[in-house]
Amino acid sequence: MSERVSGVNEADEPVGAVRPAKPVTRRPVVRPVSEEETPDGPPCPACGAPNLPGRQFCRRCAAPLRTREQPAALPWWRTVWPFRRRVRGGSGRALRRTLLVLAVAGLLFAGFLFLPMGRYLFEDVRDKLGGTAEISPTGASASAAAPGHPAGAAIDGLTNKYWGAPALGASLTCSFETPFRLVGVVVHTGVSKEPEEFRRGARPTRADLLVTTKDGTVHEQAVTFNDKPGEQTVRTGISDVVSVELVLREATGQGEGRPIAVGEVEFFKRT
Repeated sequence: MSERVSGVNEADEPVGAVRPAKPVTRRPVVRPVSEEETPDGPPCPACGAPNLPGRQFCRRCAAPLRTREQPAALPWWRTVWPFRRRVRGGSGRALRRTLLVLAVAGLLFAGFLFLPMGRYLFEDVRDKLGGTAEISPTGASASAAAPGHPAGAAIDGLTNKYWGAPALGASLTCSFETPFRLVGVVVHTGVSKEPEEFRRGARPTRADLLVTTKDGTVHEQAVTFNDKPGEQTVRTGISDVVSVELVLREATGQGEGRPIAVGEVEFFKRT
């Protein structure tokens, strides 16, 4: 009787919840190296133990076997700003090259400034890029002049009046009060701009242009004129000019009572 009662009591007991077991991480198992294995790979950079080829970490100390390669040392010019920064491949390369070209060009430009040829080229570029303006002489004189055709007729701004040279070798000298940069001279030859009148008079075909600067230096330039009416332009490019002399060397149309005519001489400075 007692056994039955006991069995009933055990069956009637409530069943409680069972708590799950706490997971435990498995510890890694170190595989022993068999004697047949012959580590012929690279030695460990940390402990020096040999390892099999293809391993990523050392079998003894677990140090990484593939170390990152160190970048090559920079050349000296890469240690100077703005080249000293390490950038991604190709990044900023165009800028560095541009700066290098500008630096070289600046050095060449500075060198030219201290050389006569370089200074001449520099001034010539300024003449071509800059503007020009006419400058009037303060006075004009001639070594010889035909009656009624004085030297002043060549600088009066009119081409129907002219300076008449009685013979070759005569010269016209124009002076200036303030030194200036002479970039060009314009000469009108002949007695008139009209073709028929032009052919009736004598006119120069070749002359020497003597330009004097304030330090006394004389620059000589041979000039050839076209035998036709109109202006004849002569490029000069001389600084600190104080006087200009035109010496007639050859002429055409000469005859009795025909002086060699120079209708007008104009001077242009750089602005």
